[in-house]
Amino acid sequence: MIEVTEIKVALDDGVDEHAFLEAALKDVCSMLQVSQGDILDAQLYRTSVDARKKRDVHFTVTIRFELASSGAEEEAIGRVAEKARRRVRIIEPRTTTFPQPLGARGATTDRPIVVGAGCAGLFAALTLAEAGLEPLLIERGDDAERRGEAVRRFNETGVLDPESNIQFGLGGAGTFSDGKLNTGTKNPDHRLILETLAAAGAPRDILWDAKPHIGSDILPSVVTAIIARIRACGGEVRFRTKLLDIERSDSGAVVGVTVMSDEREERLATRHLILACGHSARDIFEMLQRRNFTLARKTFAMGARIEHLQEAIDRAQYGPAAGHPALGAAPYKLVSHAPNGRSLFTFCMCPGGEVVAAASEEGGVVTNGASLHARAGRNANAALLVNVTPKDLPGDDVLAGIKLQRECEQAAFQLGGGDYRAPAQLVGDFLIGIPSTSGAGVIPTYPRGVTWTAIGLVLPAYVSDTMRLGLPELARHLKGFDDEEAVITGVETRSSAPITVVRDKSCHAEHAPGLYPCGEGAGYAGGIMSAATDGIRCARALIDDLTA
Repeated sequence: MIEVTEIKVALDDGVDEHAFLEAALKDVCSMLQVSQGDILDAQLYRTSVDARKKRDVHFTVTIRFELASSGAEEEAIGRVAEKARRRVRIIEPRTTTFPQPLGARGATTDRPIVVGAGCAGLFAALTLAEAGLEPLLIERGDDAERRGEAVRRFNETGVLDPESNIQFGLGGAGTFSDGKLNTGTKNPDHRLILETLAAAGAPRDILWDAKPHIGSDILPSVVTAIIARIRACGGEVRFRTKLLDIERSDSGAVVGVTVMSDEREERLATRHLILACGHSARDIFEMLQRRNFTLARKTFAMGARIEHLQEAIDRAQYGPAAGHPALGAAPYKLVSHAPNGRSLFTFCMCPGGEVVAAASEEGGVVTNGASLHARAGRNANAALLVNVTPKDLPGDDVLAGIKLQRECEQAAFQLGGGDYRAPAQLVGDFLIGIPSTSGAGVIPTYPRGVTWTAIGLVLPAYVSDTMRLGLPELARHLKGFDDEEAVITGVETRSSAPITVVRDKSCHAEHAPGLYPCGEGAGYAGGIMSAATDGIRCARALIDDLTA
């Protein structure tokens, strides 16, 4: 198979998959001196926007295809001009698949249990189900439809369901997000994950877009389809079922769990437990601490959401090409290293999206971001975060990071007015250190409403100071980022877990055979793709144990 990279495609030719391929194949045929009829099974592999020159914004495309034989491919590459040779190569694609049914090799007296139906738990359960192990997947929150109703009710009334909300329920925190699937790492399982999501109803362009996304309007049906696939393979899925305790033998090995559903406790025997509980399952972390599982503090991040007009971001990123229908809403990813030795960075940027009310505990305000697939909203938003290291935390309590998160969330609740309104401040006021009394050109999208105040009152001083130092530097990378009418809404505390459930290289929890800590909540992922990848990794480790 031949791969050709860095094919320049005009914006007008980037309408859809067919148009991309047609435009790219013209360049490839000229480069390799072959006819289009010689090219077999051409696949659009990657597309990205090149906006380095604002007067020449275009797509850069990679395609893969075959010729009649390996000899024909080598001959064609030999005809490529020297200056273009680095863009062409023969490849053997690395692919992975879900395991085939294990049959007698995977026989066990009790079935594996997966806790949490976020991305990690879903893909762990799916991998086990495809292997014929008939896993039980439990999720404390609701299925997609009921969860959506709970979120809408909270947005409209302020009545929070602590078990089913933007953090808990089918799909985890990722379901009510932008659904970004890009990742900074390379792993053969990424293609398997993307193909699984596409087969479940995600847009096909996630297979080739360099910055793929699904959107919070499509994600619920996608994760619902994955649940149906798990059940079709023999797995069982229980919603509104909460993990209360993990039972261990004298040697420390997992032998069972206690769960609660319909206000009834139940013991379930298992020797294989994948714990994919998500970064907001604080009660589980507290239970793990009580039961002497090995936990460790880890660096996490806190800050707030920043909102700009999306059209301003489009102009800053794309110049005169802003608004072209092939481009859509412009994203960004920024980092600044402040003179105080800390860094300020953006995270989970949501083009054309909204700031969402992401509380999972009563009496606390939490913000996050989300976009529909079309990304057609008026505002752009992103988390504006500063790292919090273990050294920043007092004492030696491994859960001190959770305590700090909770304190900031509760302070934001009080400052917002006590009904889940969020504290907000104009960037111009924030930079000069005065409270805001009203909004300006950017209308906040947080659904419960905002209270104009000073955001620094609910964050550690080192966080707000770093935000204030770093914002002008970020504006040097993206013009207008420090616009005085932009809005900061807080607090953003749940970008990652502040602890790690310590495990070894084979995914086993330290001193706890049979427990596989997994995903964001255990400290081993940081987004949809990395969480799904870790779910597959832990499921394979479990399978290896059964077949050893």
